[in-house]
Amino acid sequence: MFPYLRLGPFLLQLPLLALFIGLWVGLIFVERESARLNLNKEKINNLVFYGLIGGIVSARLAYAAQYASIYISNPFSLLSLNTNTFLPGAGLVFGTLIAIGYGYRQRLPLRNTLDALAPGLAFFMIMIGVSHLLSGNAYGAPTQVPWAVYLWSDYRQPTQLYEIFLGLVIFTVIFARVIPAPAPGLRFVQLVALTATARLFIEGFRGDSAILYDGYRTAQVASLIILIVCLYLFRTWEERSEHEPNLR
Repeated sequence: MFPYLRLGPFLLQLPLLALFIGLWVGLIFVERESARLNLNKEKINNLVFYGLIGGIVSARLAYAAQYASIYISNPFSLLSLNTNTFLPGAGLVFGTLIAIGYGYRQRLPLRNTLDALAPGLAFFMIMIGVSHLLSGNAYGAPTQVPWAVYLWSDYRQPTQLYEIFLGLVIFTVIFARVIPAPAPGLRFVQLVALTATARLFIEGFRGDSAILYDGYRTAQVASLIILIVCLYLFRTWEERSEHEPNLR
């Protein structure tokens, strides 16, 4: 793993750089898809910006709340660029709510807006895998398979490589529109369903999974629930193929 690159007196965090590249390139794909769907690119960019900023701030504050004494004694730690001091779940929830609120006010069409975001999100998921590879996070369970990688004092499943490979496959499917999407919004549903399926597979090889009661992995249970929701949305949105007027 290669978490840092020293440039003279500066220490560049490569996992964070990978995420910035993912965001930058992802926005290019979002803009292209927005133009193809005849959406207002400025409003879509603002939706992404407000959701992203709200998500980052929420993820950091949620993490700081867990270790309040540390951050009270050193409040400037809130400005740290350390990618390990965030709660991604909290950031995802609050960032999504902020984006939905902005889209509601701007009367952006829900399902077309989701489709516009799909290719950018798909590319960003690849770069999340690259970030994990550089940092050593999301590491695999100990194994003796020939393609194991040596990490954290043991030979482990290369789950970060699985994540990158499956991310590339999902991005190709979404970007090239390999699977037909007969109604607005279904391209985004495809992305979510494929990502949940990939997570369901990869989680079985992870060595740092959160475990629920009786040994069930939290991420796998969540992925199954998401897949069920996606199947429901695919059926109902296909039956109502007319466009949603707005986020109401």
